[in-house]
Amino acid sequence: MTGQPRAVGADALWHPFAPMQRVRHRKLTISRADDVWVWDSTGRKYLDATAGLWYCNVGHGRHEIIDAVTNQLRKLDCYQIFNDIANEPALELAHAISSRAPVDNAKVFFTSGGSDAIDTAAKLARAYFTARGRPERTVLLHRTHSYHGTHGHGTALAGIPANRVGAPFVGDVEQVPNDDVGALEEAILAAGPDRVAAFFAEPVLGAGGVVAPPDGFLRAAAEVCHRHGILFVADSVICGFGRLGNWFGIERFGVRPDMITFAKGVTSGYQPLGGVVVGDDVAAPFWEEPNHIFRHGQTYAGHPVACAAGLANIEVLESRELLAQSLRLEIQLAERLRSLADHPLLAEVRAGVGFLGALQLAPERLAGQPELVRLVVDAIREEGVLARLMGEGIGFSPPLTATDDQLDQLTDAVCAGLDHVQTAFSHGSHNV
Repeated sequence: MTGQPRAVGADALWHPFAPMQRVRHRKLTISRADDVWVWDSTGRKYLDATAGLWYCNVGHGRHEIIDAVTNQLRKLDCYQIFNDIANEPALELAHAISSRAPVDNAKVFFTSGGSDAIDTAAKLARAYFTARGRPERTVLLHRTHSYHGTHGHGTALAGIPANRVGAPFVGDVEQVPNDDVGALEEAILAAGPDRVAAFFAEPVLGAGGVVAPPDGFLRAAAEVCHRHGILFVADSVICGFGRLGNWFGIERFGVRPDMITFAKGVTSGYQPLGGVVVGDDVAAPFWEEPNHIFRHGQTYAGHPVACAAGLANIEVLESRELLAQSLRLEIQLAERLRSLADHPLLAEVRAGVGFLGALQLAPERLAGQPELVRLVVDAIREEGVLARLMGEGIGFSPPLTATDDQLDQLTDAVCAGLDHVQTAFSHGSHNV
């Protein structure tokens, strides 16, 4: 590379999941944050109605977490946990997570994030059956509209068609309907029950549209898996740490899974961290037999600073009673979003199971304007609220610290944004 260094702020940042031809000319640069609020580089204030990317459950700027991170950096900035090496925050956080998980005698395998956690769970499911003398059990099942990250296994497990670019990166992956237990069992029988290793399920489908499971579906699916000796993996990356009013989301549906993947809310985004909660039976070959080693891990897994953030985050969730707050807020959010249901741009409101929700835009309007979702999200932003563009809908997942007044502000902004776009189209203008 020759010539002078490029100036700070030059256009070099490649954004994930972004149409760079448009984004490179139009950026929203976030400069600071406090609780449910963020400010851009011009000083404009926004309500963070997505908690970043589903993660900032305790809100921005919690001094308890900032202090924990700072203190840990001064004490031990970083060290790996491979082989027989450990650090105190990793040991303590593993215990804290294990003791709160709906899994018997749980072990915790740390990763750097949610996609890492999915790859870990998928590899571990197959490694477990190999260790048990059943290496033929390799098939992984997932649901339509599912999102399980963007690594190799997660892309193969993607139930959102647009996210399957380049997939499958691994073989022996089958998709089943997201709401049909009978179809799940049919898929197991078709693949051969003695070939299926694991079934992956989000407690509430997140990026796939905020879709709650039908009553009894997850419990029945877990029973089918148990009957055929298949591991049930709850992907709680989005639903965990208070988002559904409990620690991992899956407890709400009466299911005790074999594994749980987590990330996002475990630190509320203050540090990158993820992991897999592993049940006693799945862990047993690797913990009790000398010849089985799970040859897998990330350099920064169990990072002491990230784990210190996780410990402080759990303390904030408990001391501020945010799990109970989440259950109250889910009702308030659902009521407000449903008040918009008759808007001509909308086809469906999905809310009421967890403090998250989505608005599905009308398909006939989308057919005439493929950019409609983006236009609505941009119009809501102009009203001072950051919402999430999700396929053919708009998603919301504010921090668990949000107030009723802030939910009113969210609703007013969404209504105004929808009205603005509707008016622009009724006048024949696409310049919104």
